[in-house]
Amino acid sequence: MVSHVFAVSWGFVTHEPDDAAFFAMSLDLMCVAGFDGYWKRLNGAWTRTLGWTTDELMGRPLVEFAHPEDRERILAARAGLVEGTPLKAMVNRYLHKDGTYRWLSWRSVSDPVRRVVYAVARDVTAEKRAERQLMLADRLASLGTLAAGVAHEINNPLTYVTTNLELMLEEIEARPELSSWRELAIEAREGALRIGTIVRGLKTFARAEDERRAVIEIVPVIELAIRMTDNEIRHRARLVREFGATPRVLADDARLGQVVINLLVNAAQAIPDDQAGAHEIRVSTSTDADGHAVIEIADTGPGIPAALLERIFDPFFTTKPIGVGTGLGLSICHGLVESMGGTISAANGARGAVFRVVLPAAAGAPMRAPAIAHAPATRRASVLIVDDEPAVAGALARVLRDHDVTVATSAEDALARIATGARYDVIVSDVMMPGMSGEELHAELARRDPEIAGRVVFITGGAFTPAARAFLDRVPNERLDKPIDPVALRAVIARRVA
Repeated sequence: MVSHVFAVSWGFVTHEPDDAAFFAMSLDLMCVAGFDGYWKRLNGAWTRTLGWTTDELMGRPLVEFAHPEDRERILAARAGLVEGTPLKAMVNRYLHKDGTYRWLSWRSVSDPVRRVVYAVARDVTAEKRAERQLMLADRLASLGTLAAGVAHEINNPLTYVTTNLELMLEEIEARPELSSWRELAIEAREGALRIGTIVRGLKTFARAEDERRAVIEIVPVIELAIRMTDNEIRHRARLVREFGATPRVLADDARLGQVVINLLVNAAQAIPDDQAGAHEIRVSTSTDADGHAVIEIADTGPGIPAALLERIFDPFFTTKPIGVGTGLGLSICHGLVESMGGTISAANGARGAVFRVVLPAAAGAPMRAPAIAHAPATRRASVLIVDDEPAVAGALARVLRDHDVTVATSAEDALARIATGARYDVIVSDVMMPGMSGEELHAELARRDPEIAGRVVFITGGAFTPAARAFLDRVPNERLDKPIDPVALRAVIARRVA
């Protein structure tokens, strides 16, 4: 009987005793199943792969071990085998005793006389997981590009909204008869600033695949992550901050932010969504005995079963329902924290789960440049603003109304003005523009006169192409992110003409 399986499936025939030994020792999953839907014979690979005993597997219809989504396809394939149609290839999922599923790739033939099916399967779970991880990575990369593009499109109109609101507030402050409008303007400005914070988060975490380490404070990164997950948290729990002193760390703020976001979302999803008043998520920072920075995120959910604590960071392991979690979030967190020289651990606290991230203090690393104090301009400056959005350029021109401002709505227009002999103390240029970009404008100015190229200050709503990001990292020119802070813009001009 066994030799018949091998003759059909693999194209060779051996003697019966050798076949029996090969059947028993094979790393592939070999079986004989009856037309009644029960296994009749299984080799040891089945118990090694699925964790069930032979008696447990043979005591139930085999379709009961299949993933519910695969059962209809399996029954259809069995019907074909009963009619004598060989099954050349099929991939489906079978239940492991620990509750997870293994992917098996099948080949089967039937014997209508004996009313049995001879089959051999291979465990392709690792291949399926790798394929899934590649697909997820591709989706995340696409989402990152999309997020950066959306951030750029939002930041352009947000620039003139916030800038005009700042100018309105300045006017209101200077005219007492307009004081009744002050509260409305402040409220509108706060709303615009909140949008700006969300967009800044999109820009930051969209580039998480490009590691850029710097010496950073961890609390601002945590605060940004909290704002990004506020909608997920506030319907489930109170958020409590306990920020103790911590050293600076050498880390990538986007990657650290991604870790904190994942941990916050996990904490929120562990709590029922109808008992926000009874639960809390506590975010704390501290310094441990070794001088390392510590981040702890604790929730008041059900905690992590003790038997699962050792597996919590395994790839594709999840306790969430199908469709809610991929099983990659905590694994990704583990990899990101380790790449920054830190550790991440999980435990059960007094009421729920506690995740602890420990990062070594920065030592001997270059510090981020300190903010330069704002200073009033000592004279009127000649400023050229280059932006393809007239509303943005107009708003910036109004901010700089104490200077001599010229507006160009394209890089080509700016070059034409400079070619006529016009001289500017400062050239404020957008980076991403149709036609000639800010990078190309800078290159052309550098070709004509490097001194003029040094006067360019770049503004950007999100340099979301690799070339644009590399350019901004490479050139020494100052840069302002949209939405533009009017005070910061005036300070840049002041430094140039001081």
